[in-house]
This record gives sequence, C-alpha cells and structure tokens, in this order.
Amino acid sequence: MFVDYSEISEDAKVWVYPSSRKFYPKELEPIEEKIQQFIAGWKADDENFKASYKFVHQRFIILVADTENSPLSISEIDASVAFIIALQEEFGVELLDKMNVCFKQGEFVQYKELKEFKKLLKNKAVTAKTIVFDNLINTKHDLENHWEISIEESWYGRFLKK
Repeated sequence: MFVDYSEISEDAKVWVYPSSRKFYPKELEPIEEKIQQFIAGWKADDENFKASYKFVHQRFIILVADTENSPLSISEIDASVAFIIALQEEFGVELLDKMNVCFKQGEFVQYKELKEFKKLLKNKAVTAKTIVFDNLINTKHDLENHWEISIEESWYGRFLKK
C-alpha cells in the first residue's frame, strides 16, 4: 500500500537509485506518477505492506518499504528492479550503476564514475570534507542520518591519501 513517507518506520528498507543526470522539469511529474502507481500495485493484495518514496535533488529515486510485518519475496524485489530498468529505458538515464559517485559541489549534485572521482581526489578538486551520497545505505534511519556525509566519514575515505 502506498503511504506518505512520514508513515514509514525508521527500520524500513531503502533502495537508492541515483540518476546519471538531473531529470528535466517536464519529466518530474510523469516519473512521480509512475513511481506512485508502481508502489500502489507492489504487493497490492497485502494490507500490512507499506511503501513510499522520495525524489531528491531531481536526481535520486528512493524507494522505501516497511517490511517488518510484510517481507518482500525475491520476485517482489525483482519487480522493483524491473520497474527501475523500465524507467531507465523510458527516460534515457542510468539508475542501476553502482560504480559511480554522487557528491555535492556547492549547490549542485555531481555524478562521476569511480575512476573519474579518484582523479578528482588526486587533483584536489574534491576534499575530505566534500559531501558524498552513500547510496549503499539500507534503512530509512540511515537515509535520514547517514546518507549525506563527508568523504572522510564514508567508505570513499579509503581513497584519500594518508
């Protein structure tokens, strides 16, 4: 069942899908409608299932599912991945590539391949204090408290020269 994000528990499962580009203003409404439709139909026969989403910086699609009383099966997780793949194809973006880094430069969110990000670190174009998005987080609590962190506090910190 689709619910407001605020109704989802802190322990809810989170999946973060960073887009390879910022979505255009004309794309935002259709994407949000598609996400809401998907969530409304995702386990529609289970009244205990609650799910929601966040669309952040016109770049991140975040699915949130409260699975404590209604665990997701492998096929239901596969359905969410198939949905994300369909969005990728329809809007011409990459959403599933985990070998990228999203970080803030001023008010802008940048998306770089890990190899390119390492070059930026080496050339000091980004620093230990640069804010990165840890898209490997697992819970709503982590999303709200540990998603946007400095490079030195994240797993990307291993690429900093000591």
